[in-house]
Amino acid sequence: MGTELGKYKVCVSARSTDKEIMGKAQDGGIVTQLFAFALEKGIIDGAIVAGPGARPWQPRPFIATTREELLSARGTKYNISPQVSWLKEATRSFGMDKVGIVGTPCQMQAVRKAQLYPVGMRDVPDKVALAVGIFCMENFPYKSIQMIVEDHAGTKLQATKKMEIGKGKFTVITERGASVALPLKVTHKYEQPGCHVCLDYVANLGDISTGSVGSPDGWSTVFIRTKKGEETWNKAIAAGCFETKPIEQVKPGLELVTKLANEKISKNKKTVEERATFGVNKALRNPYL
Repeated sequence: MGTELGKYKVCVSARSTDKEIMGKAQDGGIVTQLFAFALEKGIIDGAIVAGPGARPWQPRPFIATTREELLSARGTKYNISPQVSWLKEATRSFGMDKVGIVGTPCQMQAVRKAQLYPVGMRDVPDKVALAVGIFCMENFPYKSIQMIVEDHAGTKLQATKKMEIGKGKFTVITERGASVALPLKVTHKYEQPGCHVCLDYVANLGDISTGSVGSPDGWSTVFIRTKKGEETWNKAIAAGCFETKPIEQVKPGLELVTKLANEKISKNKKTVEERATFGVNKALRNPYL
């Protein structure tokens, strides 16, 4: 396995066996099912998830301590949700000893940094019981999502049922079943600039990481990365929570995951290199000076 996919013990294609979870899942319902199982079995006391915010499709991090609260946070919201800011809150205000957290690759990095260098987070290091990372190429500020959906796709955010990024398109699906697919070149200018220095597509530092790429529609690709992740996953499998297939037996499989991971790395390395010379070499070549 190449470094672009990080270290992992096993990779499978999976989906939840729970019809209620799958009813509004983004793909295979992996995160919701994992946390619901972990809550039920006492593996975690609660999970920091991205639930509904004050405005349509604006995520708000909160600590889910019941299955119902987890269900309210189903589905991907393509804008920033400050998950890590709730880690200290979970351990102190909520008194949790075993915290679950889901986040993007950069947020998984932040969780591990908080564990390694707990400046201002001294209660946190040993209390992260399950960190689940989600694949991410880029993210968007809330205003950008509003512009993409309302101005480009011609749909009100309130009337939007689901958003998806895949197959070179940003797709908006309405509550009435209409679908508008925008080419990704339309959305590029709206991306969060900080995303362009990130070299991690598949959340290398999660205990488990998951995303739709590589698996058929309605399924998710799942990397089991750590001993902690493996223990929880195996218990969930034994309890019948997931239907799985070896990643080698599905299309498009790891080949596409690897391709996209490499694309993100090579594209963003250019930005990193540009920033390194910003204000030094660039100024000498600036035609406007």
